Amino acid sequence: MSGIAPHELRLAPSILAADHSSLVEGLKIVQELPIKWLHLDIMDGHFVPNFSFGPQTVADLRKRDSNLFFDTHLMLDNPDKHLDAFLDAGSNLVSIHIEPDYDVDATLDRIRNADRQCGIVLNPATPAQAALPYLDKVDLILLMTVWPGFGGQSFIKDTLPKMGLLNAWRKERGLNFRLEVDGGVDLNTAQLCREEGVDTFVAGTAFFKAPDRAAFLKAIEHP
Repeated sequence: MSGIAPHELRLAPSILAADHSSLVEGLKIVQELPIKWLHLDIMDGHFVPNFSFGPQTVADLRKRDSNLFFDTHLMLDNPDKHLDAFLDAGSNLVSIHIEPDYDVDATLDRIRNADRQCGIVLNPATPAQAALPYLDKVDLILLMTVWPGFGGQSFIKDTLPKMGLLNAWRKERGLNFRLEVDGGVDLNTAQLCREEGVDTFVAGTAFFKAPDRAAFLKAIEHP
């Protein structure tokens, strides 16, 4: 994992929660701290009821930082049709939802063949069992803990057992994929997730609006 131990705790601030009139300023906020990962939410207005930004924005942010690990989350109806643009833009890891109708296996293979890391994403209502065919093929499993599309939503606690189940399967099978959560993540909900085996935390509103972002980072990565 880019020189990172598989289960070392990691904060991945979501640039979606930064000021969209100046994402570069949001990037600078992240760069001021010893943060390794940046989460990029890509929304198409179809799979989720909102738009965010496209591959050119990812490429422009990459030009501003060559060291951050770009954790790109494609919330798209047809991620297979847009994948190459996000790989070319500088994504280090690309995660794809398993709910739409497309060839998930082939898309994961394309990501790996591009020498990038790959992940799958499960919406809140998608059972953990849906991830079983992919457990040994991915570097990361992202569990949505809100319904994707908008920031600032409340954490869905019903997703906690799903985290524990995936963590148990990871241990039983000797796998090293990261277990990530996204949605309503703050210091309180992060603790609940950590108890279920989560090691990677996407935080948007809670991070960017934290009165002390350095303290927030420390509480997530070094509790």
